[in-house]
Amino acid sequence: MRLPPFSRTPRIVPSILSADFARLGDELAAVEAAGADWVQIDVMDGHFVPNLTFGPDTVAALAKTTRTALDVHLMIAPAEPFLEAFVKAGADLLTVHAEASTHLFRSLQRIRALGARAGVALNPATPPSAIEYVLGEVDLVLVMTVNPGFGGQDFLPAMLPKIRAIREMIAGRPIWIEVDGGVAPDTVTLCREAGADVFVAGSAVFRGGPAAHAKNIAALRAAAGP
Repeated sequence: MRLPPFSRTPRIVPSILSADFARLGDELAAVEAAGADWVQIDVMDGHFVPNLTFGPDTVAALAKTTRTALDVHLMIAPAEPFLEAFVKAGADLLTVHAEASTHLFRSLQRIRALGARAGVALNPATPPSAIEYVLGEVDLVLVMTVNPGFGGQDFLPAMLPKIRAIREMIAGRPIWIEVDGGVAPDTVTLCREAGADVFVAGSAVFRGGPAAHAKNIAALRAAAGP
């Protein structure tokens, strides 16, 4: 697996949703060279969220070109029929939404059995209690800090208490807390103080083109602190 061992060291994770789709391989190589810890691929179905993006073939193509871990975020319903396809395609971490699975415990167990690390995501209106009983099967909790479906949205400050509540629920378990949506240097600082470890950034990384990637990632890392 290309994903690093668990630690609470801050991780900066570019989302290729904000990349140039005509140059995805080059964009992935550029953010890897610029210091990305891993890369997120947002999979959307036009049903669970109002957008369409990537499938397993895209993940497989990118997995062949990089040494960077691939964090595949499934914004699809149902997710369970597609778990094996995405893990086989090269997902190192596969995240499903609590709201999209009737049998969330089974989905998380299945991801781990397939050999990937398992993540669970929460939409903004979903309370932390939705994942209380599955934390034993989870490697990462993704707190959506915007309504999922599109990049470039404004951060929702109301999610900061949710991050704090999840940090308290985790109670020392080796589980990352990831945030996604409106991530920029100012919001990274707030989320880190609330208890987040992993920061997914789209426009904040890709703004300015490849020449700016390293500077953008460095700014986010500095904001996250030690």
